[in-house]
Amino acid sequence: MKRELKRERTKRLLLDTTKELIRQKGCAKTTISDIMERSGLSKGAIFHYVKSKDELLCLILLERLEETNRRFFDAAAQKEKTFAGPMKEIIGRLPELDDPHDVGNQVFMYLLGKSEQPEVKETIQQFYDQALRVSKQWIAAGQQAGVIPLSVDADKTADLFVLIAFGLRMRGTISSGRFAFGSGDFAALMVDMLQPKNR
Repeated sequence: MKRELKRERTKRLLLDTTKELIRQKGCAKTTISDIMERSGLSKGAIFHYVKSKDELLCLILLERLEETNRRFFDAAAQKEKTFAGPMKEIIGRLPELDDPHDVGNQVFMYLLGKSEQPEVKETIQQFYDQALRVSKQWIAAGQQAGVIPLSVDADKTADLFVLIAFGLRMRGTISSGRFAFGSGDFAALMVDMLQPKNR
């Protein structure tokens, strides 16, 4: 148990340090040496968790997805089965998609720019697959609880939501200004597509 706790703390330190450095320097200028210096972790300790900086960056993306997933299922586990509680956990994170300074968006765009490299393409594919998987799980959980109609096609709907989320991430980092469709509109679209019409 002590070893597992130490491992989790080290991983947390590694991820938090990397995110802090990205906020200060950006993805391209953040190096493994920077992470070692700031965190106090050795190169061996870092490479115990990841094979490369790019894999570490992918862990940052996956961590956020896992956190939202955990919050969703915690809300869904409440005695009263409602649509609003779990959906609030998803919608609460959507404004981050529009934020050009969001670490997740910076990491996503950085990795996307390196997607011609097979190992980076694989990490992006892993993130996409996981995003799609949890989106389907959320819809299926809502259907099982009776708060999302069975007529909703979980595969197509999850795919659409992931595509919109990725598009918002990209637009948020390359463009500024007002848009006709933003994260608030995405939230409204999700509710409209998932909530039973007779409620």
